[in-house]
Amino acid sequence: MHWRREVAREKKKQYIFKNVESRRYTKLMRLCANKLGTESTIEFFGKLGRETGVKEFNSLIKICLDKARACKDVDSAVEYIYRAYRLFETMRDKGLSIEQDVYGPFLLYLVDVGLLEEFEMFTAFFKDANPQSFSRIAYYEMLLCIRVQDEEKIQELCHSVEDYNEEAHYDIAESYMLAFAESGRKEDLIALLDLLDLTKVSGSKYISNIFKSLGRLELENYADKLLQGMRSKGCSDGTISSLILGYATNIPNILVEEMLVAFRKWHEKFEVAPSIVAYNTIISIFCNSSKIGLALDVADSMCKSGSNVTIESFHPIIHACEQGGELHMVRPMYDLIRHHNLKLKSETFRIMISLFVKMKDFEGAYNILTDAEESGEISTVSLYNVIMLGYYREKNYSGAQMVMSQMQIAGVKPDSETFSYLILNCESEENIAKYHDQLRQDGIQMTKHIYVALINAYTRFGNFDMAKQVLLDKEIPSKFLSDIKSALVGALASNGQILDALRMYDDIKQSGGSLEPKAAIALIDHIRTEGEVDRMHQLLDELNDSSSWFDGCGRALLYCVQHNYPDAAIDLLKQLKEKDEMSTYMVVDQVFCQIWEMEITNLDLGMVLLHAVKELGLNVSRTSLDFLLSACVKSKNSQRAQQIWSEYKSAGLPHNVLTSLRMYQAILSSGGRKAAKKALKKISVKDAHVRYIIEACRTTYCSKDLKRSATVLPLGLVSKTELVQNK
Repeated sequence: MHWRREVAREKKKQYIFKNVESRRYTKLMRLCANKLGTESTIEFFGKLGRETGVKEFNSLIKICLDKARACKDVDSAVEYIYRAYRLFETMRDKGLSIEQDVYGPFLLYLVDVGLLEEFEMFTAFFKDANPQSFSRIAYYEMLLCIRVQDEEKIQELCHSVEDYNEEAHYDIAESYMLAFAESGRKEDLIALLDLLDLTKVSGSKYISNIFKSLGRLELENYADKLLQGMRSKGCSDGTISSLILGYATNIPNILVEEMLVAFRKWHEKFEVAPSIVAYNTIISIFCNSSKIGLALDVADSMCKSGSNVTIESFHPIIHACEQGGELHMVRPMYDLIRHHNLKLKSETFRIMISLFVKMKDFEGAYNILTDAEESGEISTVSLYNVIMLGYYREKNYSGAQMVMSQMQIAGVKPDSETFSYLILNCESEENIAKYHDQLRQDGIQMTKHIYVALINAYTRFGNFDMAKQVLLDKEIPSKFLSDIKSALVGALASNGQILDALRMYDDIKQSGGSLEPKAAIALIDHIRTEGEVDRMHQLLDELNDSSSWFDGCGRALLYCVQHNYPDAAIDLLKQLKEKDEMSTYMVVDQVFCQIWEMEITNLDLGMVLLHAVKELGLNVSRTSLDFLLSACVKSKNSQRAQQIWSEYKSAGLPHNVLTSLRMYQAILSSGGRKAAKKALKKISVKDAHVRYIIEACRTTYCSKDLKRSATVLPLGLVSKTELVQNK
C-alpha cells in the first residue's frame, strides 16, 4: 500500500511539473511572438529542439487574431490574417490536426468583419486539411450569410437539406439550425425543423444549445416533438432533464415561479425525475433571485426524490441567506437538512452556527453545536469559537466565559483562535497576562492573530509600552513581522498616540517596509495637526486595493476640508471621481456635512468646493445643499444663503418645505426680519411640525436671550420624540 502511494505521488509530481512547464513554455512563446513575430518564433524554438504542438500553434494564432482585432481598419488587419494562414499551413504540413477550437475563433472574426473572400479561402483550406470539419464549418458559412444578409443564399442552403438522409448530412442541417437559433431567426429555424426528421436531430451533439434556443424563441411544440423522439430512442432521464432545464430557464420574460411550473410540468409529462444537476441549477436561480423560500421547496422535492443528495446542494441557499440578509430562513433550512438526515461537513456546521449567532439566537447555535458533537467526525473547537465571538460582539462577556466553561466540560481544548478572542476582550491587564501564560503552558503556538490581540488589548488599557514590547518577542516569524508592526501603528493611532504611530511608520518606511491598509487608514483618520497634506498623499500610496484607497482618499479629503486646503481637496475629489463616480457622491455629502459641523463655519471653502463639484460634472445633491444652507444659519449669513437658494434651481431640485424653513431660519438668524416675514408667507403652515419649527425660530432669533435651538439641526426638522419632549 505504501509503495502504491509513493508511485501515485510521483506521478502527480510529474503531471504537475509537465503542466507548469507547458504553461511557462506557452507564455514564453507568446512573449517571443510579440517581439519577433510568429514565424521567427517557430524557427527559434525549433533550433532549441522544442517541438511546436497544437497548443503552441493555437497561442500564436490567437496573437495574430488579437492583433487583427486591434487594427482600426481591415486593410491593416490583412497582414495578421496572412500570418495566421501561414501558421495554419505549417500545422497542416506537420500533420497536426486543425480542430474547431483552433479555426472557430478565426472564422468568427472573418464573419464579424464581413471578409467574404478571405472566409472562402480559409474554409476551403480547413475542409481540405480536416475533412471531418465539413459539417461544422457549415455553421460558420450560415452565420456569414446571415451577417451579410444574403437571403437568397440562406434559402438555397436551407432547401439543400430536403434530400438529406445520412447522418453526415444531418450534421450540416444541425449546424444551420444552430446558426439560426443563435441569430434569433425564428422563421428560418421553424422552416428547417419542418423539413427534417426530428427523431434524427435528437441525437445531435448540439442538442443542448438547440433546446436553449427553442426556449428563447418559445417554440414549445418543436421542443415537445424533439423530446418525444429522444424518449422513444431510450435517451437517459438525466439527459432529458437537462434539456428540459435548458428550455425552461431560457423562456424570455418569465417569472421564476412560472419557470418552476414549466420545469415540473415537462418532467411530469415525460415521466422523468429531475436530475440532481437540474435541481441544483434551479436552486441557484432562485437564490440569485432572492427567492429563498422557493429554493427550499425545490431542495425539499430533491431530497424526497430519493436521489443521492449531498449537503453541497444547500450551500447556495446558505450563501443567499447570508448575503441577502434573510437570516430567518436559516431555521427552516436547518430543520429541512435534519429532516432528511443529510450529513454536514465541518465548514457547513460552522457557517450555520455563524448565521444563528448573527440572529443572536445562541440557543439555536448551541443546538447545532450539539448535533456537530454527536456526529463525532469533526473538531468542534472552531464551532465554539464562532459562538464565543458572537457573544463578544454583543459585549456579553459572561456569555463568552460560559462558552469557555462549556468547552472545559466537553473536554474541548481552546486553540490559538480562542485565545486571540479571550486576550482581545480582556477586562483587565491581569487577565491578559493570565491567558498569555495559559496558552504557553498548553503548548499553543503563537500566531499573528494572538500577537495582534496582545497589542490591541494593551493599547486599549493605555499600556503602550507593553504593546510595543510585543514586537520584541524573538519567536515572531519574519513573515508576520510586517503585519504585526502595522497593527501596532494602527492601534497607537486609534488610541491617541499619533506621534508614536507616525515615528513607527517612518521607521517602517526607512527599512523598506510598507503599511497594511487598515493601519494606513487609521493614521489618515487620526492625524489632527495642520500641514500634513504631503503625509496624507504618502499614506494613500500605501493603499493598493481600490476599496481601501477610496476609503482613505475620502478621509484625506475631509482632513483637507477641516484644515482649509481647497486645492488639495479639489485634487482628491477629482481622483475620487475618476476611481468611482457613483460612490463619490456619498463623499461629497460628507464634505458639506463637515463644513456644517465645523466649530467655525468656513462658507467660503464650501462655495469653492460647490463650484468644483459642478466643474467636475458631478450632480449637486439636495443633501449637500441642505448642509450648506444649514451652515449659513449657523454663521448667520443670509447673503450666502441666497446664493445657495438659487443653486437648488440650478441643480433641478424644487424648494420643498424643509428647504424653505431653513431659508427662513437663515434670514431670521442674520437679522432680516422683514425678508423673513416675506419668506414665511410662501411656507404652508398646515403641518404641526412646521408650526413648531417656526415658533422655535422666533423664540431663538427674535428674543433678547439668544439661546441655541434644536432648529439649527440640518434639514430643519426635529424628531417626533424631541417634539413631544419640547412640548
